[in-house]
Amino acid sequence: MTSNNNFDAVVIGAGVIGAATAYELARRGRSVLCVDKLPAAGFGSTSNSCAIVRFTYSTQSGVAMAYEGLYYWKNWADYLETSDETGLIEYRQCGQLFLHDGSGHVERVLPHFDALGIPYEMWSVEEFHNKVPYAESGLFGPPSRPSDDGFWDDPKGQLLGVLYVPESGYVSDPQLSAHNLQRAGEAKGAEFRFGTEVTEIKTADAQITGVSFADGTKVATPVVVNVAGPHSYLINQMAGAYDEMNIKTKALRHEVHHTPAPADVDFEAAGFCMSDDDGGYYIRPEVGNHILIGSGDPACDPQVWVHPDDYDTEVAHDQWEAQLLRLNRRFPKVGMPREKKGIVDLYDVSDDWIPIYDHTAVDGFYVAIGTSGNQFKNAGVAGHCMAELIDAIESGHDHDADPLVVKGRYSGLEIDLGTFSRNREINANSSMTVHG
Repeated sequence: MTSNNNFDAVVIGAGVIGAATAYELARRGRSVLCVDKLPAAGFGSTSNSCAIVRFTYSTQSGVAMAYEGLYYWKNWADYLETSDETGLIEYRQCGQLFLHDGSGHVERVLPHFDALGIPYEMWSVEEFHNKVPYAESGLFGPPSRPSDDGFWDDPKGQLLGVLYVPESGYVSDPQLSAHNLQRAGEAKGAEFRFGTEVTEIKTADAQITGVSFADGTKVATPVVVNVAGPHSYLINQMAGAYDEMNIKTKALRHEVHHTPAPADVDFEAAGFCMSDDDGGYYIRPEVGNHILIGSGDPACDPQVWVHPDDYDTEVAHDQWEAQLLRLNRRFPKVGMPREKKGIVDLYDVSDDWIPIYDHTAVDGFYVAIGTSGNQFKNAGVAGHCMAELIDAIESGHDHDADPLVVKGRYSGLEIDLGTFSRNREINANSSMTVHG
């Protein structure tokens, strides 16, 4: 910890990726300050993450990054190199089912799985019925609203099969994961300050020089990392980096719901993560033999873009009903619970729903943003990649001309950070949606 408010780097945002970035920078010997205007690590959108770990991305770098990220969770205690008085998270490997509905995403994913050696199985519809006897295998899509004509029509065909990924799963407690990373960072000398709002990012000749906070404190630093989640575009504007970025971000209001599993199905112990683009949702097991249901953001659902400090936090009845009824088309035994349960939070969405891990035209200003509701799983590897990128660029590497390729610490897979450039063209192969 420093005593004079001079730091090698300031990380804005103490969510799971911000805390991981601070930890990784501190591991490399940098003096680091991580700040957040909320009262604790992981207190923002991290706390409401579905925390699903899956690898079904549309780019090879995205798949490689997610598969590398798996090993951080599986080796969590060894990765942290410290303890946490509140305990450590658990990785629950329950597997992922990705329903093959013919829309093209499975076809985009499998070549990457084959190239990278990621284990998977392709189940027939008959195998799906045998393994999940309470599921329907019809095609009901494209997703629609319960009020739409045709919502309750008979299936238009059958699934083509199911992609099963056995190593997928979810993290037991997303907010605790950020606290674990805070403790790991502190053990390496990083400082965390909460209730600390950034009011100014100082530059001189397009070079970062420092940061000011709402309490009047000022710190000097040559490096600022924007990991501010839904507030990231505001921080980019503050730094003067927003306009030059080809890919922009904005805050999207989002709901996740949960419902009891059928009484005769032990979904908490024997369930799975599942992505159903035909229905427009994804699920995972939840404590108390519940099913957590997230939206895949189908085109029929309204997108509510908001200011990150001003949005409705009440679960909307029509969206809760839509997601429960879509799930019931696949799992008719679920039924409709009497009580409406769910959470509302924000996604920091990029223009193509692929994150931005990059530097900017303001020297010393870096961004780990646009996570679009699908990057919790990559916290450890994202922090590692950001620290590698910062080390390279601060040592003179021209990342725009020669994109940095990072070798995975655990898997050895290569991650081309050019995929996540702020100035990339919108990726036409992106699913533009969320699978958890």
